[in-house]
Amino acid sequence: MAILGVDVGGTFTDAVLLGDGDLRIAKVPTERRQAESVLAAAAAVGVEPGAVERFRHGTTVATNALLERRGARTAFVATEGFEHLLYLRRQNRAHLYRLCAEHPAPLVPLERCVGVGGRMAPAGELAPLDLSTLSDLGNPEAIAVCLLHAYRHPAHERAVAAELRRRHPRAHVVASHESAPEFREYERASTTAVDAYLGPLLSGYLGDLASSCVSAGLPEPLVMRSSGGVVTASEAAAHAAWVLLSGPAAGAVGAAFVARRAGVENAIAFDMGGTSTDVCAIVDGEVRREHERVVGGFPVRLPTVAVHTIGAGGGSLVNRDAGGAIRVGPESAGADPGPACYGRGGSQPTVTDANLALGRLPRRLAGGLQVDVDAAARSLDGLDPADVVAVVEAEILRALRVVSVEQGLDPRDFALVAFGGAGPLHACALADELGVRRVLVPEPAGVLSALGLAVGDERRDHVRAYVCRLEDAGELPAVGEADLRYAGQSFELSVPLGPQLAERFHDAHDARYGYASRDRPIELVAIRTSDVSRSRAHVATTDRGARAARGPELVELDGATCWVPAGWAGERDADGTVVLERQ
Repeated sequence: MAILGVDVGGTFTDAVLLGDGDLRIAKVPTERRQAESVLAAAAAVGVEPGAVERFRHGTTVATNALLERRGARTAFVATEGFEHLLYLRRQNRAHLYRLCAEHPAPLVPLERCVGVGGRMAPAGELAPLDLSTLSDLGNPEAIAVCLLHAYRHPAHERAVAAELRRRHPRAHVVASHESAPEFREYERASTTAVDAYLGPLLSGYLGDLASSCVSAGLPEPLVMRSSGGVVTASEAAAHAAWVLLSGPAAGAVGAAFVARRAGVENAIAFDMGGTSTDVCAIVDGEVRREHERVVGGFPVRLPTVAVHTIGAGGGSLVNRDAGGAIRVGPESAGADPGPACYGRGGSQPTVTDANLALGRLPRRLAGGLQVDVDAAARSLDGLDPADVVAVVEAEILRALRVVSVEQGLDPRDFALVAFGGAGPLHACALADELGVRRVLVPEPAGVLSALGLAVGDERRDHVRAYVCRLEDAGELPAVGEADLRYAGQSFELSVPLGPQLAERFHDAHDARYGYASRDRPIELVAIRTSDVSRSRAHVATTDRGARAARGPELVELDGATCWVPAGWAGERDADGTVVLERQ
């Protein structure tokens, strides 16, 4: 029986079929309705009805809906007196000197933000819950509930959620202690509001997809969460905020898989597609994770793969600003019309056109697409393609430094795993700038996110808030992570659980910030654990022979092209991965 992985991107939808170790891949344009793209990709990879044991799926439905503000009509219920929580935010600015910068409007209009009587304190109930004060919410499609201190004392919040489910049986009700049971009131409220806002849309999409899968002879999909593990479709639909970074997480998982197979423990994943670029560090064979990020301007406090994304890809449009400087992205030509060289009506220059003009792409791309060099040259009229490539690589270089140097990691100690349709074209140049000496380009570079879905583990993450002195926490789990900080700090560091936890926190703080205050008390903020069921997926070695590559040279792969510049050389390993080293 086979395992199918399908990743829906902004430009293309990729599919990987693993059967008895054999690997088949396909790439089709992404349609407006993602379910159509999924089934088209499954058909293109040669899926036979009833032959697939497991189907893993990465989706951008939730991400796109949040960015485009296409979610459900949502209401927000808070502790009485805190109805304005989503509007008050943190009273800070993302950019210190932009005095008039506007925040994105909250997802819930103020008239649908209501309070309920009763109050929990950190130590327990301060005032009894009064459900009679819960206002009529009208006819909401979703309801977010976030009461004070519910992360530690959820009794009031449970009662309010139960009452709302009774009053609004068709509404999607999300309580903060279910979605994000951590302290920091605004971030918990924001996460819960995002979860509720996206829930009906994602639930509808996954329901339609499951029905279509049954008709096509496929099993119900397992969905990749932002933390890098797959769960059932019903679990994904229950908490839509957990799948906001579904696709990028799959790419990072795939990159870690390739690195481990090549015997590399520390690597940086570099995924450059048609619309955007995602980068992520892999340390000791595991993808790095973080516990909060901002998506579409909204804080989301959930475990996610620590992916940094920029709006620069192979299809990114190139133009000059008012001062004559070259700018790349974030607008993209997408798959239709695509870059000018595709011959589908596009006329604006893109990064792909620049690479073609430099001779770094073959005349026929993956899928048999014939590219037009003259059309690329016409679109670049007045632009030096080398300058275009230099600009986009400068943008990517900044992103790579965010996940390495800014996290206290020396990129010279890492390999670069380059994938995506455009990633291998720029990998060696970026490695030169970072001081990286080894670049790995997997054979299925153009569909590695889909491979990450196929080989990914099932994973469910849990968090328990403490907010107490470390010595007062009592017995802790043997495996997991502890969020620790010095007393008086407002930020934490995650340290693996185990012996000498305090000493290892001091060491981690010194490595990250350059000092350790060993005489200061340590506070335990939260404990994080995960239930992981390891994947049984198997990819057989291909033994393509040690075919050498020496720059300058083009190496064609499945769904991608690798540009090997002068000064770089390498060969394929048993998996078909191109292992390049700086000479």
